[in-house]
Amino acid sequence: MTLSSAVRTTPAQLGHEDTPSPIHVLQSPHLLVRETLAGVVTALALIPEVISFSFITGVDPKTALISSIVLCFVMSVIGGRPAMVTAAAGSIALVVGPMVKAHGAGYILPTILFAGVIQVMFGVLGLARLARFIPRSVMIGFVNALGILIFWAQVPHLVNVPWVVYPLFALTIAMVLVFPRITTAIPAPLVAIVAVTAIVIAGHLSVPNVGGEGSMTPGLPGPNAWTVPFNYETLQIIWPTALSVAFVGLLETLLTAKLVDEITDTRSHKGKESWALGVANICASFYGGVAGCAMIGQTIANVKIGQGRTRVSTAVAAVVLLILVTVLSNLMAQIPLVALAAVMMIVALTTVNWHSVRPDTLKRMPRSETLVMLATVAVTVMSGNLALGIVAGVLLAMVLFARRVAHVIKVDRAVSADGSSVQYSVRGPLFFGSSNDLVDRFLYAADPKTVVVDLSQSQVWDASTVAALDSIETKYKERGHVVSIIGLDPHSLAFHGRLTGKLS
Repeated sequence: MTLSSAVRTTPAQLGHEDTPSPIHVLQSPHLLVRETLAGVVTALALIPEVISFSFITGVDPKTALISSIVLCFVMSVIGGRPAMVTAAAGSIALVVGPMVKAHGAGYILPTILFAGVIQVMFGVLGLARLARFIPRSVMIGFVNALGILIFWAQVPHLVNVPWVVYPLFALTIAMVLVFPRITTAIPAPLVAIVAVTAIVIAGHLSVPNVGGEGSMTPGLPGPNAWTVPFNYETLQIIWPTALSVAFVGLLETLLTAKLVDEITDTRSHKGKESWALGVANICASFYGGVAGCAMIGQTIANVKIGQGRTRVSTAVAAVVLLILVTVLSNLMAQIPLVALAAVMMIVALTTVNWHSVRPDTLKRMPRSETLVMLATVAVTVMSGNLALGIVAGVLLAMVLFARRVAHVIKVDRAVSADGSSVQYSVRGPLFFGSSNDLVDRFLYAADPKTVVVDLSQSQVWDASTVAALDSIETKYKERGHVVSIIGLDPHSLAFHGRLTGKLS
């Protein structure tokens, strides 16, 4: 998987011109079959992860599944990234879980409602554009860490289990790898899951299944009721968790959307995706009860294994999940976890950017880029939190960038022929990282009385630079020198004029 450079587009062009519309899909039997089968695979891939994370949140497995249905369907209708799967996610569960343990499940509804409102405001205000500042090295680290986490999450399904699980595991892997050579009309993971489930049922094999993860009674629950006081104390309890839920969800969703953009060579509307996620979480807070965000593992399964490209695939996933929860709950309960684990392990292996960790690639890449990528992977894997890893990677990238840029300025000194004046020519961007060293580049005691500082090849970026220039002027004036600053571009001239002499 390669990460191509971003294409410069206008907001009006941020559509899905290469993605078939839902109407087009419904009119094309081939596309409809492809999108439907991709949705079925996605629904099956959602089940074990959603159920397992429900225990972290502290809610019933069925509650998490219902929330996932609501989230997936709402985002299929109004989301800004077709084919991206949204459901009750582990990263959100890790954030909500501690609050539930400390104060009870009754505070989940107001927390998710508050988080949804924040996400809507984030999208409406256009803040989703900040995602463009996430470096490529962080993106690659995010993808690689994700592959590790997805793979590792399946390992418990293969430990301390009956011996018959291992032949079933091998059979699932073989079918997923071999079946595409026979035909690609039906997704191989779907064939493998159905075949292995049929073998287990027909052979009356006793293996861990979906039903063993939690109650799978048929039917739908009613809407959630507000059960906590509507007062300032409740706000004090929920606001830290709500902020975390909002921004963790947005971060993972926007980064996943960026990844799907790369895989499908299409563009998504990040602002629309942000406010749509808020609307979906508000809906899920009242019916279901658990917040969610983009599920990158299941999204990869949809767009790479199932070849899903439109809203139809994720809408089908929501409908199939609804049917499994309500009508076919007994059948869903009999799906062996080993089949789902095998499929997700293959998804994990295809998710990792293997090219990025090849020795020859690592030799060619700048050390700073490799360090950022490895730091993102390490923090993500150790914390189990994708958002935390992304933040750590971005912060490290910023520090390394500032450090690198701080040393790119050059200062040339030229004394006039008669020795009566000196000109310093400064080249490179001036900001807090580089301008602090600028003060030490001048020979205050040795220079003649007339000093010219030429900034025609520099730009003044911040107040730290203005303060540094003021300090240079002050040092010279204390010695009776006359200082002139020339060559400022219009923006730098206006910025410098507004702040000079007013920062001390």
